Amino acid sequence: MSPIPPDAIGVFGFDPEAVLLKEPGILLDPHFLSALHAELRSELGESEANLTLLQMGFLHGLQDALRAVQTLGSQPRDSRSPAGPSLAFRLRARTDGANPGAISLNGLWPERIEASAYLAALGEPEHPACFLSAGYTSGWLTGTLEADILALESSCCSCGGDSCSFTAQEASAWRESGDPAANKVLDALPFAVFRSFVQANLDSRCDHESTSNPVDPGSSVVHIWGPVMVIPFQGAEAVMNAVELIGRDPAAREVSVVVLDLSGAVIDETYGALALEQVLELIEAWGAEAIFAAVSPLSEATIADLERQPLLIHKDLAEAIAAAFQIANAQRHPS
Repeated sequence: MSPIPPDAIGVFGFDPEAVLLKEPGILLDPHFLSALHAELRSELGESEANLTLLQMGFLHGLQDALRAVQTLGSQPRDSRSPAGPSLAFRLRARTDGANPGAISLNGLWPERIEASAYLAALGEPEHPACFLSAGYTSGWLTGTLEADILALESSCCSCGGDSCSFTAQEASAWRESGDPAANKVLDALPFAVFRSFVQANLDSRCDHESTSNPVDPGSSVVHIWGPVMVIPFQGAEAVMNAVELIGRDPAAREVSVVVLDLSGAVIDETYGALALEQVLELIEAWGAEAIFAAVSPLSEATIADLERQPLLIHKDLAEAIAAAFQIANAQRHPS
């Protein structure tokens, strides 16, 4: 698989306003991971799906690492930046004769989240399957150690291993080892390109947060990722404008589940309810399912009185998106 060009990274949910970038926790949700593995494998085939998962994980791990590094020593600390990696892993220095002057580590993922998710979605694989975890770990170590680090899984619970274990070392060491699998992965990880992209995105977000006014209610952004669409509700007029744009967007043809993000919104019984009814009507016309996310207590009564009801209502946006991918996968692969 060729590296993702910088202008195409948004396809995988990493444009500056992408939901997958704002809600990285969904990449560690077992239900989302199950659906993600199945969806990518169905669309891309096994080999390219694995590399895509590794790239996605790397970008998220690198983002978390650079945010953590940037905020070290700052007072007060930015509470939105992680103090540690979102994915739990344990590390120890290798003692098997590796070059003492190079970074070389062994480790494991104790929670085995991705291995369990893979088994639930696709059954037992022939080879280790925790590619998103390997990518995240590679990105985190690359960002914190300021070196090009690749972590490769050596043993996986999904295919009979006692643990989900990995080896991490510098890209140059992997190249020198002549390992063909490592070289294939390295070809899909343009470290400098990804580092520049993530750093530029973080800089842009910091500039925006420090200079901009609160979000313009009319600036609703629709996110489409494969079969799942997310529409932020930022006022009835903004939603209706978004609906008109969606109707002309070819990408919407593949959408089978729509998440309406109601974060911070209070839905009134007249125009707000009417807007939601119209959105649900359009979703039904597509033959898609609707999920509401982050409904406030003040809006619950209005939502309950809607003539058309969404398939599900989740309090948390990340949970709603994870559920949407589960539903989309079930639609594509009915039992």
